[in-house]
Amino acid sequence: MTDPSDAQPSTITYAGYLALDDLLAAQHPISDEHDEMLFVIIHQTKELWLKQILHEVAQAQALVRAGDLVPAYKSLARVSRIQAVMTMSWDILATMTPAEYLRFRGVLGSSSGFQSDQFRRFEYMLGLKDDRFLRFHEERPEAHAALRAALEAPSLYDDAMAQLAAAGLPVPPEVLNRDVSKPWEPSEGVEAAWLEVYRDTARWWPLYQLAEKLVDLDDALLTWRHKHVVTVERIIGRRRGTGGTEGVSYLTETLQRRCFPELWSLRTKL
Repeated sequence: MTDPSDAQPSTITYAGYLALDDLLAAQHPISDEHDEMLFVIIHQTKELWLKQILHEVAQAQALVRAGDLVPAYKSLARVSRIQAVMTMSWDILATMTPAEYLRFRGVLGSSSGFQSDQFRRFEYMLGLKDDRFLRFHEERPEAHAALRAALEAPSLYDDAMAQLAAAGLPVPPEVLNRDVSKPWEPSEGVEAAWLEVYRDTARWWPLYQLAEKLVDLDDALLTWRHKHVVTVERIIGRRRGTGGTEGVSYLTETLQRRCFPELWSLRTKL
């Protein structure tokens, strides 16, 4: 296919610019069941939105690391809006009944959204590090490398810690010097630093707004997870997931995860 970037503006068409022939040819249901097309498109759409989310979070991280907090708000707000759209898409999938899903579930084999490398990269970039997910992507070298890079890089929350410290707030040295590939451990010292921000918002307004944008992301992710749980239980009940997980039981456990735990716990102490 001709690269649209090589064409003159006057010759670019809507279909060519969006590579519609490739995009609309990317749906390959395995069964003859009518509802499998919906299942494919819902998940492909989520992956497209995740691609944009990763693009926006990378931009936000670059800005935060440079100390440009205010411009970073735009990308973070956009991610929250995308998350809302992704959450609403569960309602479309929920129009498929259990009987309709079971007619083609067998052709899915061991494939599962549990194996989405882009979703895991998103979690890693927010600070939910867990190297156990790397093994699911060894057969896709580029995806595996991107996931490992996200695991080993500072998260958005690590970047926020650096900005708190740069502003003179008392972030514990062990937090600033931690192994960023490891899961975040809640810190009373970090909570105390954020409390200073929340108790004097006028003085720390850029950091305060950054914190609230982070809470927006965490809130939206939790909302997405909850709707995922409800939709899965509505369609498959308490069966095991296709990827070998415990299904609803596993998904319910994920509701306890917080990307930015101190931004939640401090609210009790204000």
